[in-house]
Amino acid sequence: MVTDSVGRFLAALDPDHRKTIGAMPREEQEQLAAAWERELEADTELDTLDELSPPAAEAEAARRILER
Repeated sequence: MVTDSVGRFLAALDPDHRKTIGAMPREEQEQLAAAWERELEADTELDTLDELSPPAAEAEAARRILER
């Protein structure tokens, strides 16, 4: 089980994005993971989804971060 924020962020991504982000420098990965965690904490819609399916909420937050 992955416990660091970058690992959790990468796990929430679809395989194609996981490969692309995984090839980035660690610093960039950490910045994206931090933005992902902020998205998870700040968005109340994700709170509801998180209660139903934590992996779905994490994947949705990751998708939003990549769209920015």
